[in-house]
Amino acid sequence: MNTLLDHLVVLPILLPLAAGALMLMFDDRQRVTKAFINVFATALHLVICVMLVVQAANPTDLLAASYPIGNWPVPFGIVLVADRLSAMMVLLASVLGISALVYSLARWHAAGPNFHTLFQFLLMGLNGAFLTGDIFNLFVFFEVMLAASYGLALHGLGLARIKAGLHYVAVNLGASFLFLIGAALIYGVTGTLNMADLASKVATIPELDRGLLEAGAAFLGLAFLLKAGMWPLGFWLPTTYAAASAPVAAVFAIMTKVGVYAVLRLSTLAFGIEAGASAGLGQTVLQIGGMATIAFGAVGVLASQTTARLAGYCVLVSSGTLLAAIGMGNAFVTGGALYYLVISTLAISAFFLIVELLERIRIAGADVLAITLEAYGDDEEDIENDEIGLAIPGALTMLGICFALCVLLLAGLPPLAGFLGKFAIISALFNPHGLTEAAIITPASWWLASLMIFSGFAALVALTRTGISTFWATMSDTPAPVRVIEIAPILLLLGLTVVMTVLAGPVMDYMYVMAENLHSPAIEIGNILATPLVGEVLP
Repeated sequence: MNTLLDHLVVLPILLPLAAGALMLMFDDRQRVTKAFINVFATALHLVICVMLVVQAANPTDLLAASYPIGNWPVPFGIVLVADRLSAMMVLLASVLGISALVYSLARWHAAGPNFHTLFQFLLMGLNGAFLTGDIFNLFVFFEVMLAASYGLALHGLGLARIKAGLHYVAVNLGASFLFLIGAALIYGVTGTLNMADLASKVATIPELDRGLLEAGAAFLGLAFLLKAGMWPLGFWLPTTYAAASAPVAAVFAIMTKVGVYAVLRLSTLAFGIEAGASAGLGQTVLQIGGMATIAFGAVGVLASQTTARLAGYCVLVSSGTLLAAIGMGNAFVTGGALYYLVISTLAISAFFLIVELLERIRIAGADVLAITLEAYGDDEEDIENDEIGLAIPGALTMLGICFALCVLLLAGLPPLAGFLGKFAIISALFNPHGLTEAAIITPASWWLASLMIFSGFAALVALTRTGISTFWATMSDTPAPVRVIEIAPILLLLGLTVVMTVLAGPVMDYMYVMAENLHSPAIEIGNILATPLVGEVLP
């Protein structure tokens, strides 16, 4: 008898699809009803994602993690796969989604039409991209995700938002075109787009056709890396993210990780150690491109004159670190990178929410004033004695604490998990084969470690400068109030990073097992290809 658990893999896609379709039946003036449906569906989605992670962590449920859509046999039908990585990414998207949604209820959900519907379709696209085991359906879910993100990027209007949003649309349409070319080339050579089936065939591709296969992979890689924001393809990202509304930018923090996820999935599954002559395809590009992205992002962090653009460049630093770590092709480095992925995404999402609240406590023209004060200094005689000893409002105190936590996380300083994630990567770089064998340290390891340290220092300098200019130099005498519904999501996101710091041991063990499975995919490939159909009796 089939139970709900048997269909758990497909629920993160069906639930937002049903909720989004249901909200289309209501007039946009019925925002309270739409908000209730959206919150209920997103909260239920979070519960389902937690169950999915628990199920994926159970080694006896490997076959149950594959779900054949339409009950067609693999590789002829569409299959959804929920291993540790995809389940973790779906849960991360759900956490960011519920946080951004609650924050938006303060005012942003009423700033434009169809916010709640687009929000659910965005979650559907994200979940589908993480769960699909098929390249063509990865493209389909990419397009669902992007179509919803176009509307959300423009949500709230404003000239800067429209310009950045249209730029974002044009860039991603180009990425979609590259995606289709790559998928067509791969299908023409191998006759399949199922990822597991593709992985089983790559090593046996005739040498005359291998060039076309690798060209198709290169086109796919360009599409994924453009989405991930790798230099020089990430030129669009800081402007787009800075122009988006706060809750939209917060949920967009995981959008670049979709590109990173796709690169990691295909590079380890189809072009891993068992791919024959194509093994390790593109690793050098990922190493060099990732390190260039870290350098570009770090310089952008230092040069940013607005807090929102600073947050956008922090996204690039995070993506560059992950891409370079994936390019190392080592399971220990990948395990540390996966821990860093979760931490950096949570911290950046929280920071995007904080950015808007910081603007409320600043005086008009604060950015220009901050630059002026930095260049010419301040006249100490202007400080009034009656300001000494003023009580600090509770909301301002909480905001300052949250900002300080973001500084520690994004700069990678102890004792929080941002430091642990970077330390795990750097430690693995200088001991790539584990503690029992001699380490072979490459120049790329030195470069990546140096750039990670430099990017952390750059973030520390830039964020400290921002904190000083915000809380000391340009703070308004009467800052606008901060509502509980706005600060609560920030506390949730930062609280999860604290939990991951306290539980770093078991969480890191989970990541390392995940990384080992990714770099040794033979068992998973066999399980996916042997996915049983509904009503089929297993031997």
